[in-house]
Amino acid sequence: MTVPGAVDAGALAERLRAAGSVFAEEEARLLIAEAADAGALERMAVRRIAGDPLEQILGWAEFAGLRILLEPGVFVPRRRSEWIAELAIAALDGGVRMPRAAPIVVELCCGSAAIAAAVQHRHPHAVIVASDIQAAAVRAARRNLTRPATVVRGDLFDGLPRGIHRRIDLVVANAPYVPSGEIGRMPPEARDHEPRITLDGGADGLDIARRILAGAPERLRPGGRLIIETSRRQAPELLALFAAAGFDAGIRRDPDDDRRGTAVVGALAPR
Repeated sequence: MTVPGAVDAGALAERLRAAGSVFAEEEARLLIAEAADAGALERMAVRRIAGDPLEQILGWAEFAGLRILLEPGVFVPRRRSEWIAELAIAALDGGVRMPRAAPIVVELCCGSAAIAAAVQHRHPHAVIVASDIQAAAVRAARRNLTRPATVVRGDLFDGLPRGIHRRIDLVVANAPYVPSGEIGRMPPEARDHEPRITLDGGADGLDIARRILAGAPERLRPGGRLIIETSRRQAPELLALFAAAGFDAGIRRDPDDDRRGTAVVGALAPR
């Protein structure tokens, strides 16, 4: 495949490989498919060779079989987070809801709302509420969700509709969980091109999770579920925090070793 006046796919792949791309042929194919013309392809190639995230260059990321639209400066959803989307879907499949027509699902720190979009795709009648502190993330999330869905800008639970107070069936969050001191060791695509606020979880990586756990019990209905993504190393400490906050919880590890997803899943114990 070629773009008129431009290099062919093989030549582009060689340039990408020389710049360090592990999946050069696939990246070349995607760039060529997105480029409007030879000039656009060259500009995209130059950005990728310079280290810009492929997904930001394309304007979308694949997640759980969906094309998730992005905005500049918005966290790029990772494949490992497909695991918590699957856990959320499984919770709804299992009937985690009040006896009413539609469950209420909240995604915190939603970024592009990839997780909420995956849930909505499988449960289109769920009432989805997504929240993020970044304006760009709110714009992206609104592009990726359809009704019934509400996207708000706020710090965690701030800004959520008052009408869902103590009625939420499920809260899911891929909150920042990289310890502050480890951000400098992250891959350049994340370290240099994603806002620090989307990565930094504080000294031990659990600061945002602690704040979610402090606010979730008063927002969830009795028996409501909370799912938070974490690392395998942090999972035992996060599990203890869930228990201290009144959740019956467990660690769930993704059986897909390529994704290596990890989450703590908890049900709010009766008060």
